[in-house]
Amino acid sequence: MAEDVAYKLDGPEGAPPLVLAGSLGTTVGVWDGQVPVLSQWFRVVRVEHPGHGGAGVPEGPGTLEGLGERLLGIMDDLGIGAACYAGLSLGGLVGMWLAANHPERVSRLALCFTSARFAGAGSYMERAAQVRSAGTAQLAPAALGRWFTAPFLSLHPEVGEGYAATLAGIDAPGYAYCCEALAGADLTAHLERIKAPTLVVGGALDPVVPPDLAAMTMKAIPGASLVVLPAGAHLANVERPGPFNDLLLSHFVGSASERGERVRREVLGGGHVDRERAAGAGFGAPFQDLLAKWPWGEIWARPGLDWATRRLLTIAMLASLGRTEELEVHLRAALARGEGGEPLAGEPLAEAPLTEEAVTEVLLQVAVYAGVPAANAAFRVAGRVLGDAPAK
Repeated sequence: MAEDVAYKLDGPEGAPPLVLAGSLGTTVGVWDGQVPVLSQWFRVVRVEHPGHGGAGVPEGPGTLEGLGERLLGIMDDLGIGAACYAGLSLGGLVGMWLAANHPERVSRLALCFTSARFAGAGSYMERAAQVRSAGTAQLAPAALGRWFTAPFLSLHPEVGEGYAATLAGIDAPGYAYCCEALAGADLTAHLERIKAPTLVVGGALDPVVPPDLAAMTMKAIPGASLVVLPAGAHLANVERPGPFNDLLLSHFVGSASERGERVRREVLGGGHVDRERAAGAGFGAPFQDLLAKWPWGEIWARPGLDWATRRLLTIAMLASLGRTEELEVHLRAALARGEGGEPLAGEPLAEAPLTEEAVTEVLLQVAVYAGVPAANAAFRVAGRVLGDAPAK
């Protein structure tokens, strides 16, 4: 591929790949509300459309096939075979093309605020000619009205100003190229070829792709599901990032309970979790499910802290509270990786075991701020885990 093809990478290098493509007139920044969450689980590749975010513009008129082949080239350059894929609007249309024509390259698919065919082909050609002659800044008032609801813009005028500035910075030939691709695109007859498990996301107040149009796309794709975000317009991922992120995570890596079970196994070890599950079978099963969903699926899986930091905080608190049984479980897993084994596909990469020195420093902090007796008990537990003291 040419050197001017623009994309941005986030997340661990060895994590499973997730390709994201945005909407016409936005850059990879449109995904800023999603990347902190998604990059905990994936190597995230945010692709710029031609002329967007500094990306070059191919020669000739814009076509959907050209956008799709360009995306394939980026994936090839990065050594990506199959990947999860999520696309907004134009990015979703490109994802449909990829999944229909190269099903082996898409493992799971999320189509957001998009359609197999966008209404008004003539209007897109007119817009292409308009921006070639007068640039993209003139489009901002109308675009903002499509992208966001009026109450949101009233409460967050800085967001509207930022997206207007971004739109003004889009290269006119690149924007026109993408308009031409939209004008000539119609994948209606090809959706039945999509094999990847597919989630269609709509916005209840989206004037570009209303919910009934999103429903038509869902019905045409075998096995697809549809969720409509209330009070969201065409870029509801920006307006409602929390619910939107939950939808993507549930689709790509499972529900909070499923994610939590994976994280719990990765942090504490599969053998320990299996024993806890067996001991809690029957009467205790609801409590085991609560553990998977709440502390592990909703707290440990949050993006604000890495797992090593969470481990150290947990060790400090358990030691301070004198919870020696739980402390031993976490110390054993932290220092020796427990029985976790290799992470499953779609999980965050396992971090390196904590060092003895790090644990020692944490327990010394416990001695200072929680008292010598608490630290003394914790050091005995740590010594037993490390084999430096006889089991008692």
